[in-house]
Amino acid sequence: MAETRHFTSQFEAYGAWRGELIGGVVGLRDWLQQQELSDAQTDQRLGQLIDKLHEDKLVIAFVAEFSRGKSELINAIFFADFGQRLLPSSAGRTTMCPTELLYDSAQPPSIRLLPIETRAKDAPVQEYKAYRDEWMTIPLDLSSSDRMGEALSHVSETKRVPVETAREYALYHDDDALNEVTVHEDGTVDIPAWRHAVINFPHPLLREGLVILDTPGLNAIGTEPELTLNLLPNAHGVLFILAADTGVTKTDIETWRGYIDPDGGGDSRGRLVVLNKIDGLWDELKTNAEIEAEINRQTDHTAQLLDLPRDQIFPVSAQKALVAKVNGDENLLAKSRLPLLEAALASELVPVKHEIVGSGVKQELALITHKVQTILRSRDANVQEQLAELVGLRGKNQEVIAQMMRRVAREKESFEKGLQRFVALRSIFSQHTYTLFNYLGREALRTEESRTRRAIEGAAFTRDIRAAMSSYFRNLRQNVEHASEQIAEIHDMMVAMYDKFNREHGLDKFAPPTLPTLKYQKELQRLERAYNLHVNTLWNIATKSALQRKFFETVASRAKQIFDQANRDAEMWLKTIMGPLESQVRESQVQHRRRLESIKRIHNASDELEERIAELEQVEQSIREQMQGLTQYVANTMRVTDRAPQLDEAAA
Repeated sequence: MAETRHFTSQFEAYGAWRGELIGGVVGLRDWLQQQELSDAQTDQRLGQLIDKLHEDKLVIAFVAEFSRGKSELINAIFFADFGQRLLPSSAGRTTMCPTELLYDSAQPPSIRLLPIETRAKDAPVQEYKAYRDEWMTIPLDLSSSDRMGEALSHVSETKRVPVETAREYALYHDDDALNEVTVHEDGTVDIPAWRHAVINFPHPLLREGLVILDTPGLNAIGTEPELTLNLLPNAHGVLFILAADTGVTKTDIETWRGYIDPDGGGDSRGRLVVLNKIDGLWDELKTNAEIEAEINRQTDHTAQLLDLPRDQIFPVSAQKALVAKVNGDENLLAKSRLPLLEAALASELVPVKHEIVGSGVKQELALITHKVQTILRSRDANVQEQLAELVGLRGKNQEVIAQMMRRVAREKESFEKGLQRFVALRSIFSQHTYTLFNYLGREALRTEESRTRRAIEGAAFTRDIRAAMSSYFRNLRQNVEHASEQIAEIHDMMVAMYDKFNREHGLDKFAPPTLPTLKYQKELQRLERAYNLHVNTLWNIATKSALQRKFFETVASRAKQIFDQANRDAEMWLKTIMGPLESQVRESQVQHRRRLESIKRIHNASDELEERIAELEQVEQSIREQMQGLTQYVANTMRVTDRAPQLDEAAA
């Protein structure tokens, strides 16, 4: 079954590639430390890069109305090797709350459940993840499939509450046409027992960094802001599941256009549509050609309604595929068509992820390599200059050596006077840095949050809330724009300073990189577009006090994440552009001092000349070996970043 394991094999190969990449970066860091070529900043950068690679995740979200076979599809693609259904899958609704499947080696296998009562508070799910005591934790007994199934069945639990409570949780809307059939005679309704679930399970793919997001029915997407504004937009891949027996409904079209492909035909990589339950079309009274024609007709119709290329629609039978994998039935598996979907997942998601991660690592290594090479070139140039001077002193009298000593002392004094400008630069640099972080910092964000929260709470009309949110997003964008202007000023100042030190003191030329801010603007635009799109569809059914507040708190939480990332990027960028100059200045100070001390010793004892020349020649050889070692370590790691993950033939 070579095709059946296509995605699994590809992702396992990606995990092995990432592990090799981590090994290369760790090896480089250790070598730099052994060679005393590292400093606190370089250690920090490499440490952060290693942590980032360890924490690298690939998130795939499954979205569908209930009874479309979503959980069964997850079981068929990822967990067939378990020999049974990992996720509960039966008629009706089995996933009542957003459920993340992942693996955290620091925690035991378990399922964590966030009570639905937390919806009475405005805090988003992301904040609750930091407080384990807010969750109910159920251990997973991996030795018993029955107890595993019993524990995992909790995600489908419901509870009966008064209508007023459901309204407070924004799970009941007065204008809902289905109220007549959902409200019980005693004035209660059934709601999910849990707001969010996290399943920590040591599956090989989850160990490698795969995260699977199983969403509840489409009606929950609009009412759980965390899912709508954060989890779905940031997923690397989204599988939208339809059913051949129901076709494409109006709700399906609205969900696709509103939540999954809001740009309408933009970059839709990783957004695939699954037409499930084609086994319902396997009519024994029809020929294979007639069945094939019916499947093709439904595929074409789905592509037309969703305005998608036909090759992004995948007709499958998840249930038959799971049975086929468990029983090793290759013919049934091929008939289920799941291998074609798995191949598309592998070709759409894994190469893109490989490209993004590899590109980021190469960029970091290039900056670190340039910094270390600059230090080595500076040392080599100083050694060459000292050697030339000392070789020229052979056979010279004491007065000539004294003259050279006075000249070197003057050069040292001139360089140290030039350091006054460097100190002044550091002061101006600090002022600009302070201004930059004022625009990107949490304080400015808190001010905007408080102002907007008060405006929403005091709003009498919908238009007032919209105006408050428009002002909120506008001010955040302006903060990023001001930060961009500040970044440009800092960049121009550092370019001028590097040029000045190069001309006056012979320090290495360095072209400071800039820090693009477009990605933060894009993230804010996407967040605003998602908010406007989703909330505008909810004004007529949502209670003003409940859902509007929850959406704003989720928006504010996501904005914090964007600005926190901008802060981290800015902090690293500032170190990147100032670090080489600081390193060169320190190195030049050390070399000037050593050079003067060397000539003083030779002046006091002429027999030290040859000994000092021999020392410098040995240092010169050591520097060249370090240059070769650095080139070799970096080249080996770069080759890993460029190489596509290698599929193991036996696994594939």
